[in-house]
Amino acid sequence: MAIIITDECINCDACVAECPNNAIYEPDQEWTFAEETSLEGMITTPSGTEVDADEENEPVSEEFYFIVPDKCTECKGFHDEPQCASVCPVDCCIPDENHEESEEQLLSKKAWLHDE
Repeated sequence: MAIIITDECINCDACVAECPNNAIYEPDQEWTFAEETSLEGMITTPSGTEVDADEENEPVSEEFYFIVPDKCTECKGFHDEPQCASVCPVDCCIPDENHEESEEQLLSKKAWLHDE
């Protein structure tokens, strides 16, 4: 499953640099699929939605850092554990029960994000 940042986040910024998929954003920040990935132009997301990879999307949260579920792979294929959770000083990076995915799905998403 993807990782989610809870409302216990203290906005310390420790997690952002650790994410290999650029799936973590500052509060109130617009985001794109293309940013720091190999995606560009019209794409089909792992959930089957067709979108423009370069289009700016609304922030998921206006109050604390957030993770875009369609870009989160729990660091599979990069690290043994989610790096955001390993560096979070308040343990607010937890599994997102609303986005359950198998290891195979997460590795497939990694390949999709990075054109492998």
